[in-house]
Amino acid sequence: MRVLIHGSELSAVTAAAALSWVGHQVTWVPHASAPWEQLSRADWLNREPQLSMQLEASRGRGSLRLVEPAGLQAADGEGIELLWLALSPEQRGDLAGPLAMLAERAVDGLVLVNNSTFPVGETERLEAMLEGRGVAVALPDLLEEGRGWETFTRPGRWLLGCDDDAAEARVRELLRAFNRRSEVFQRMPRRAAELTKLAINGMLATRISYMNEIAGLADSLGVDVEFVRRGMGADSRIGYEYLYPGCGFGGPNFSRDLMRLADVQSASGRHSALLEQVLDINEHKKETLFRKLWTHFHGRLQGRTVAVWGAAFKPGTARIDHAPVLTLLRSLWAQGVKVRLHDPAAIHALQAEVGEHPLLELFDTDPYTACEGADALMLVTEWKEYWNPDWPRLAGLLGEKLLLDGRNIYDPAWVAAQGMHYRGIGRRADP
Repeated sequence: MRVLIHGSELSAVTAAAALSWVGHQVTWVPHASAPWEQLSRADWLNREPQLSMQLEASRGRGSLRLVEPAGLQAADGEGIELLWLALSPEQRGDLAGPLAMLAERAVDGLVLVNNSTFPVGETERLEAMLEGRGVAVALPDLLEEGRGWETFTRPGRWLLGCDDDAAEARVRELLRAFNRRSEVFQRMPRRAAELTKLAINGMLATRISYMNEIAGLADSLGVDVEFVRRGMGADSRIGYEYLYPGCGFGGPNFSRDLMRLADVQSASGRHSALLEQVLDINEHKKETLFRKLWTHFHGRLQGRTVAVWGAAFKPGTARIDHAPVLTLLRSLWAQGVKVRLHDPAAIHALQAEVGEHPLLELFDTDPYTACEGADALMLVTEWKEYWNPDWPRLAGLLGEKLLLDGRNIYDPAWVAAQGMHYRGIGRRADP
């Protein structure tokens, strides 16, 4: 099929690579705010396994054509069969003219696939812009950052919001190569698909926030929350997915979807106390490591030095959008704490966000260097290289032998046996 993709989001890049890989003739038009020259250097893209390699391979074969300068008006839509939109919410303006033009040049009516995180009802508005020359379907972005290629080419499901049988057939043909193992399409009305995407992330966030609340209660009662987590997860009605306490969640899509869901609630006149509480709990949890540090040193933090492992909002990405580390840094600096931070991928993003700061030193090679001269270590992002440190070396570097585990990846008893104080989320142990 002849496909035109517009956007610079992870979903746009992944679709361009994957659809051209399986033989479709793809024209990709990045958004003007992030042309390919800028995208190709982005840390988050370089952290996505296979994507850059697949893009170059498809361009070499001729199945992928990259159009610059960016902008839908720059694309030749002659003979196009399907338009794939993967834009951020703030990029949805000024589409009416280009969409009408592309629909006029399309073959047998254009099918527009809305793969963007737009407000509920936006797919219907996009169809109106086609002026009767095409159909718009919703295919919400369900990619996992850091696993974009894998989650696109081996999907667990596609939520297809579609009210037209012919359009469904065309989308199925487009994605047939990724629907071989089992049926992964769930067809529903367009607004239902758009709301389902937001509702999924709302439920996942609720599980995380509830688990974090239980972890706080476990702390107060002197209970190791890991026992509670295992007991809850063993219940078939609950399960283990997203049942891990931690120091807060972040990410560009997850956080944005929650705010979008809150906007939908507000616009409908239905106040969601539950969703507001979930968001409040998460913001509160982003300070939990700071509060544990404060408690351990009885509030005397001025002049201390803390090592931080991890800045990215999750392992496998270089992004720090809404990441817990940003809140943590502000809290530490307000008390005059010097921070020595290591992250294997997100240092450039952190520098761009916070700039030069007299209380911040950044490292991206040896994580132990960040611990030199530090009183305590805070684990914020559970990169695999942090899971099994050289314990004698680490204990020797930390002046106060304090490890604050924001992701509960370490065994408290093991850490204590190394002569260190351990403080996790709902877990603790002392030498």
